[in-house]
Amino acid sequence: MATPAQWIEGARPRTLPAAISPVLVGTGAAAYLDDFVWWKALLALGVALALQIGVNYANDYSDGIRGTDENRVGPLRLVGSKVATPRAVKTAAFTCFAIGAALGIVLCATSTWWLLVAGAASLLGAWFYTGGKRPYGYRALGEVSVFLFFGLVAVLGTTYVQAEDLHWTAVAGAVAIGSIACALLVANNLRDIPTDSVTGKRTLAVVLGAPNSRRLYAALTALAFILAAVSAIATPWTLLAFIALPLAAKSTRIILSDAVGPALIPVLKFTGLTELLYAIGLGLGLALGN
Repeated sequence: MATPAQWIEGARPRTLPAAISPVLVGTGAAAYLDDFVWWKALLALGVALALQIGVNYANDYSDGIRGTDENRVGPLRLVGSKVATPRAVKTAAFTCFAIGAALGIVLCATSTWWLLVAGAASLLGAWFYTGGKRPYGYRALGEVSVFLFFGLVAVLGTTYVQAEDLHWTAVAGAVAIGSIACALLVANNLRDIPTDSVTGKRTLAVVLGAPNSRRLYAALTALAFILAAVSAIATPWTLLAFIALPLAAKSTRIILSDAVGPALIPVLKFTGLTELLYAIGLGLGLALGN
């Protein structure tokens, strides 16, 4: 039986900035429109965290039963390490999905019901990333999903449930956050190329190869800061996002240095912190630009 500490590690805490960051930016964009609603922001955060943890457990379950995680390099995987049963991990995943769905329904009831479509798509995307007979995460579509759900849907959804309107700065922020979230996945899959290639998991990193994956990481990271600079047209406060630049530069140097295996593990931490710092800076900048 897995210990509480192992369940926490299995939830992959280092990925949680990918859930928190879009809510920060989306809320900043709502504040820019003078429509910040604190309790809706908290509900949106609850949805994002529940879905992020749920998809982490779902991936642990699906990869574990396929044997993908048996010889991987990196943090603990509950099923792959045989410290928890597949059934227990699957139950944990669906419990998180149920919590996210319940909170999402409350948000829809207080804003607009058509957001249920986006919520249902998010749940399906979370499960079928590595679940089901034909998981799209094994078909080089993981980055597309992350960009869509942890970028566009999460940021714009957070803005809309509060302001019931959108501004181009929210769209720019959504693309930026989605780009950094994609960079995080690229770094993760770059590290796992050797084991994924053997087990038949065709991630985008496997398809592109290591050199092109490293260039993609750098390009995605750079795009986020370019968009923060462009958003300064609306308010120069968005340049606060550049507080994350030194950390982003540090992780990019590691990626471009041809680091492999365990040497890439710190990049996951640095990229997650980059996304969080960027979101704090951009979200605060948008709010101050009201």
